[in-house]
Amino acid sequence: MKKSPVLFLGHGSPMNIILENEYTASLVQLGQSLPRPNAILVVSAHWLTKGTYITTKKQPETIYDFYGFPQELYDIQYACPGVTKQLEEAAAIFENASVQYDGQRGLDHAAWSVLKHMYPKADIPVMEMSLDYQKTPQEHYELAKKLAPLREHDILIIGSGNIVHNLRLIDWNMEAKAFEWAVHFDNIVKEHLVAGNHQPLIEYKKLGKEALLSVPTDDHYLPFLYAAALQDTDDELAFTYEGFQNASMSMRCLSFGV
Repeated sequence: MKKSPVLFLGHGSPMNIILENEYTASLVQLGQSLPRPNAILVVSAHWLTKGTYITTKKQPETIYDFYGFPQELYDIQYACPGVTKQLEEAAAIFENASVQYDGQRGLDHAAWSVLKHMYPKADIPVMEMSLDYQKTPQEHYELAKKLAPLREHDILIIGSGNIVHNLRLIDWNMEAKAFEWAVHFDNIVKEHLVAGNHQPLIEYKKLGKEALLSVPTDDHYLPFLYAAALQDTDDELAFTYEGFQNASMSMRCLSFGV
């Protein structure tokens, strides 16, 4: 049976929503090259909850979960439909993974900032999934495995975060040279992915001081683990974008099974 691909997308600064650069061009190209899915599930770095939830709102609003940016960003609407029919078909999968429903929440910028470039018409149903802050990285990885059957329902799963994400050390110049420790950790992650070696990525804190600087909090890293967990044995790995912004933010994007 044909399966939908799985993506991990670095999303970085909200400014990418309105900028045209190599990174945003790669998102446009990715959206044009992928088979059109029936629905999209985004695992968001910006929605932390007790327990795991998915959005079920029929018309999710655009959430502007960022502050102090140009008004142009707050004027954008990503008015996609919510997931209804596909959610009913996949209900047993979510139940097996102990995922609960939230009928009130809309889509934060982890979702719509990348989807705006990939699917600008906003005509594909989208649901977002939260991160349970009580879970360990290993538990998140195992939960993600339970979501694998969603791929057989033509649901495109996207983890949206950043492999390297240190806001405390950020350089507000988006073109600033990346820190050596950031590049080092990003390359270690790439090497383990290419080798198909996921356990060190789950136990990333054991990868040295570069890992601790790169992942000071795990909210932006965990969506990457969800994507990695969903890699099947016959899925080809591709890096759709490699690069940094703001010195301490890896914009690496990758796909499985394209």
